[in-house]
Amino acid sequence: MVNIAPWKAVLTIVVCILGFVYASPNVIPAETRLWMQENLPSWMPTKTINLGLDLRGGAHLLYEVDVDVVVRERSENLEQDMRSSMREDRVGYKRLGVIPQGVRVTLRNSSDGEDVRRMLRLNNPNLDISTSDDGLTVEATFNENGIREIYDQTISQSIEIVRRRIDELGTTEPIIQRQGEDRILIQAPGADAESLKNIIGTTAKLTFHLLKDPGSPGISKTFVMADDPRQTMEVEPRALITGDMLENAAPAFQDGQPVISFRLDNTGGRRFADVTRKNVGKPFAIVLDGQILSAPVIREPILGGSGQISGGFTVQEASDLALLLRAGALPAPMGVVEERTVGPSLGADSVEAGRQASIYGLILVLCFMGILYGLFGLMANVALAVNVALIFAILSGLQATLTLPGIAGIVLTIGMAVDANVLIFERIREELSAGRTPISAIDAGYSRAMSTIVDSNLTTLIAAFILFTFGTGPIKGFAVTLGIGIVTSFFTAIMVTRLLVLAWLRKKRPETLPV
Repeated sequence: MVNIAPWKAVLTIVVCILGFVYASPNVIPAETRLWMQENLPSWMPTKTINLGLDLRGGAHLLYEVDVDVVVRERSENLEQDMRSSMREDRVGYKRLGVIPQGVRVTLRNSSDGEDVRRMLRLNNPNLDISTSDDGLTVEATFNENGIREIYDQTISQSIEIVRRRIDELGTTEPIIQRQGEDRILIQAPGADAESLKNIIGTTAKLTFHLLKDPGSPGISKTFVMADDPRQTMEVEPRALITGDMLENAAPAFQDGQPVISFRLDNTGGRRFADVTRKNVGKPFAIVLDGQILSAPVIREPILGGSGQISGGFTVQEASDLALLLRAGALPAPMGVVEERTVGPSLGADSVEAGRQASIYGLILVLCFMGILYGLFGLMANVALAVNVALIFAILSGLQATLTLPGIAGIVLTIGMAVDANVLIFERIREELSAGRTPISAIDAGYSRAMSTIVDSNLTTLIAAFILFTFGTGPIKGFAVTLGIGIVTSFFTAIMVTRLLVLAWLRKKRPETLPV
């Protein structure tokens, strides 16, 4: 155990050097670090640890997603699909309408009931279908699996859209996660709560509809005008173009007025060209979140898959709306049920408190090891310094978010980092007392303490893994720093300290050990 293969020694030294190099950006002035990020390759040491909400300050928002809106939309879509299917199969019906979480069909002939049930099952397999005693009324409602699927899809899509919007704002390392059945937790370090709510809370559901011809049969939808809510327009219920067909959106100017320039993807571009070709001279409505922004007349076919949206925007409104359209529409409205703002001054106090705790803990451990184990204790202190550097280097490389529990994990790791060395040094003392020579005592100390060191570190690592797997938010941060600290402390105790002891042993060839 005393001898170390040359390649292991070289590898240990290289890892130690890289640890200090990649941890260094955390102590470099911000101006210098910014220059490095702009001028150095991405693999160079330019990354730092991000400060979490409790350290940097920022916004804590808890949203509730109105999934019932999506359930209603799915019911309306089912109604439209059934209307088309029954028309194609020439199934006669008296009434077709939406009911809570489903649709109801009133037939002319009970003999068509089985055909209607077949159509419903083809449209959506997650339906509970019931028929009245006379066989004329068929009701279909989403079953438990169908409702759960709608909830899961809606929340997952909402989280993804919220993440895109926050990423567009440039906020680093936000925490966005599901909480409960229909809530989303958002923690954005360094963000302003009000501006964040303005971006997140807007549904930004964009659709293009043809206007309904007065007096024509069929159902319609009514929307209000954005510039005058007292005015309304009736449009065709099915959207011709939807926001998910947008490929890009950006603020622009037309005749000196802010507008939004958009480009559709291939599917949207083909559909837009086909619709405008067939409806030249007819108006169509551009609807955003239930309000008609504008209703221009189609003068000629629009074949390029691009266009502009005007609506009396200010420059900031056009910029924000373009951001929302690029990120995509929320599948359902979201409302704030909890809001907290952490001020930068409180975060600075937390950073300072954590810094002092780390420094005091480090000093006490260094003094303890130096007093109790002399020269060997100083070697363990060098390994401890390497251990701290490696922790910061790994966290920086991962660009992890450091929170107060994360600082607690680092402080705990500082104390735990010397455990392995204490076990080794105490074992060496016992071997010396038993009459062994210095080299034999060191060899026995490392070899016989190894199983105990592995067991203690493995059990703590298992605990950290369980905390990370089942914990949330701050608990995960604590688990990450603790887990990284366990791995680095094992490396420094077994490799770095042993390398220092071996180098001293070969140089001094002592007859007694200062331990």
